[in-house]
Amino acid sequence: MSGTGAGDPLLEVDGLTVEYRTGATTTTAVDGISLTIRAGETVAVVGESGSGKSSLAHAVIGLLSGGGEITAGTVTFAGRQLERLPARAWRQIRGAQIGFVPQDPAVSLNPVLRIGDQVAETLRIHGRADRRSARVEAERILAEAGIDRPALRARQFPQDLSGGQRQRVLIGIALACGPRLVIADEPTSALDVTVQRRILDHLAGRTAESGTAVLLITHDLGVAADRADRIVVMRHGRIVEAGTAEEVFTEPRHEYTRRLLAAASGTSRSRRPARPRAATPLLSAHGLHKAFRIGRGTTLAAVTDVSLTIDRGETLAVVGESGSGKSTTARIIARLETPDRGTVEFDGIDIGDLRGARLREWRRRVQIVYQNPYGSLNPKLTIGDIVAEPLRAFDIGDRSTRRDRVAELLDQVALPVSAAVRRPGELSGGQRQRVAIARALALRPDLVILDEPVSALDVSVQAQILSLLDDLQAELSLSYLFVSHDLAVVRGMSDRVAVMREGRIVETGPTAEIFEAPRHEFTRELLLAVPGAARRHRPRERTA
Repeated sequence: MSGTGAGDPLLEVDGLTVEYRTGATTTTAVDGISLTIRAGETVAVVGESGSGKSSLAHAVIGLLSGGGEITAGTVTFAGRQLERLPARAWRQIRGAQIGFVPQDPAVSLNPVLRIGDQVAETLRIHGRADRRSARVEAERILAEAGIDRPALRARQFPQDLSGGQRQRVLIGIALACGPRLVIADEPTSALDVTVQRRILDHLAGRTAESGTAVLLITHDLGVAADRADRIVVMRHGRIVEAGTAEEVFTEPRHEYTRRLLAAASGTSRSRRPARPRAATPLLSAHGLHKAFRIGRGTTLAAVTDVSLTIDRGETLAVVGESGSGKSTTARIIARLETPDRGTVEFDGIDIGDLRGARLREWRRRVQIVYQNPYGSLNPKLTIGDIVAEPLRAFDIGDRSTRRDRVAELLDQVALPVSAAVRRPGELSGGQRQRVAIARALALRPDLVILDEPVSALDVSVQAQILSLLDDLQAELSLSYLFVSHDLAVVRGMSDRVAVMREGRIVETGPTAEIFEAPRHEFTRELLLAVPGAARRHRPRERTA
């Protein structure tokens, strides 16, 4: 393979077209685009879901799925054409010369292999370590990727780690062999802001030290603004705008780019005014503790002495790093986990004492919307059956009244009634999340637990879903427990914020106070790590 010097083109994409064939139907995902990435350069490709940005990344690294194929154009890496390479040649390039960070760690890591073995496997395949040294190197790589207690984590399985920790493992694997180009497909969408910053700092450091180039696929415009030398905006498979980060963000030429920037900045959503606290909260948790066994004789304290309250009609956001205990806290409140100590009272009743019919009735009042709209819906059921499922489970109504209720729910989440006969695979990510919200509302709950409900969605769809949640809360007097690592989302969505770190709540307060005058150093660190923070004023100190 021929070499490239500093500033020389490393990756050249010329007139690339990617098509997907399903039966007699052909869909063009990438439509004749061209771009160049030079050694040591970071180029971000941004756009909504379905814009073709991930298909571009997969075409470059030879990982187009199913019926996808390159039908026109060329992909050249360090002087070598890649678009027609046989599988054997790709094995020498993938991982060693071009690293790849996929978006979804849930399907990208082998559930039956320990984490350390999966990192070590990459090193051994490419001759970077033998069996003995690979284990030590794997722990070093995990530490570099921001994994806490790497020796312990190396012995765990993927399902033992949080989503953010699994994503860090994938980033460590991609960087393990020191590739010349890293293709990162939404590499930080599952990560909290401080870990996101560490990972992106690590990528930037590698670029500066060794001339590694980065093709960054992202819907997070703050990340693109902070990290990219150049930005490429895609829509419907085509490039609609390209330029330096400064050019695109300060003087966007295309209307579509301006719309994306408006959605990312939240200019269409007003901040919530402060509201008085209720005398009696809807939910009150006191002194929650939860530890998990993660190995022989080893336990991990996930939640330690957590107390919080949620008023009727209020949104409490719980924020913190991946692994901070926020999702475990939410699962305890939903009685999907049993605390080792502590109590949860709902409407004055200790939910730990509920059994039988009383427990079943309580479950109608608390519902959950999960993070991943692609994994939370049964792909074999129609949308109508998915939304009606809670009604059937609680034996509410007959077939006719359930059908009417489904139509009402779809209308509430701004989906046409015709969607009832479709299946999840026929819908976009944003539409699937609307279905998940409709299902959660079917039983007319008092509290909805929203566990990272928009982190998998691009910015314009995020804005739509958040606006929908606001409207539904006002219409139905819902209370929300909003679990998120996205502080920009939290600021416009919540009445109060609880900040968690290492299983404990370190600060709680009204949203405006948390963002404008945080008390705890960790909260200040979180705020300053938000992508695009350099473009805004820093939070001021608050006097005690």
